[in-house]
This record gives sequence, C-alpha cells and structure tokens, in this order.
Amino acid sequence: MAVSRRDFLRGGVAAGATAAAAGLGLDLKPVRAYAQSLRIKTAKVFASVCPYCAVGCGQLIYVSDNKIQQIEGNPDCPHSLGVLCSKGQATYQLSNNKLRPTKALYRAPGSERWEEKPLDWIMGRIAELTKRTREAGFAEEENGITVNRCDTIASLGSACTDNEECYLQTKLFRTLGLVYFEHQARV
Repeated sequence: MAVSRRDFLRGGVAAGATAAAAGLGLDLKPVRAYAQSLRIKTAKVFASVCPYCAVGCGQLIYVSDNKIQQIEGNPDCPHSLGVLCSKGQATYQLSNNKLRPTKALYRAPGSERWEEKPLDWIMGRIAELTKRTREAGFAEEENGITVNRCDTIASLGSACTDNEECYLQTKLFRTLGLVYFEHQARV
C-alpha cells in the first residue's frame, strides 16, 4: 500500500488530535500533589520580577534565615504562567554567588590595581565625570535650530534591567540630552 505525503500528514494530525482529546489516559493530579509537597514550607515567599530582560516574568523568592532558599516562576504571572527561561532560572546563582563583588572597586587611570572605595565616593566620581563630559560636548544650537543634545556620552544598557529601570534611564538620558543610548526594552 502506497501512502502519499498528504495522507501521511492527515493521519499524523488526526492521531495527534485524537491523543490530545483522549489525554492519553494520564492523570497528572498525583504528580502535582507530589510537587506541592516538595515546596519549602518554613520560608517566607516574596513576589519579584526576573532581572534579566525587559519581559518582566514574575518570580517567587523563598527566604528563610535571611537567605534565599529557592527562586521559581510565579504561576500568577499572566505572560509566563510560572515558566522561567534559562536566565530566569539562574537568578538563584546571581543572588547566592561567593564570587560576586560586594564592595565598590576603582582603578585609577594608568593603574594596574583595583582599590576599594566607599560607594558615596564612586557615585560622586561618576557624577563629576558625567557633568564634565556633558558640559564639554553639549550643543544648544546647530544652524540656528535649538537641538540641546550631547554627542559625547553614549549608554549601552544591559539585559538585566527591567522595564521600570529602562524607563527611568530613558528619562535621565533624555534630560541630559543624550542621543546615543540603547537598552533591552527597546529591542
């Protein structure tokens, strides 16, 4: 018996529809009950947002003894329904990483070593350099037209900023007159 490609596809679709309708006889209630029994019961649960991209998938963060015990997708999140991508699943490692820097480090121009500096000093230094660079490259007018732009500063954001952070960055950069900036939410 010769089966044409069209008949093969029709049969495959019909078999798939039949299997889906019948549910293949699987009862997932015991599996769900077992999964619920594995949940950490002594931890406080905090709802949060995945920090990796501009999608903003919901996360549930389980904390006990002031330490993150588990991070999982929030099933009440309307667009991800509790499913996290591989980056979202790695949020736990982002939080509990012994190699993660916890102090502000500064390397002077031409230096070969990093120095620990107070965060207030670092923030002041960033503000000072931003102001100096903006003043040096700010153009109020061009050919008699008011432009109010700064071509000497550019910003390249990351996939670790969420929509709210990207919104605030955009407001800040537009206020400074920046033209060249990019971040995940614009993709």
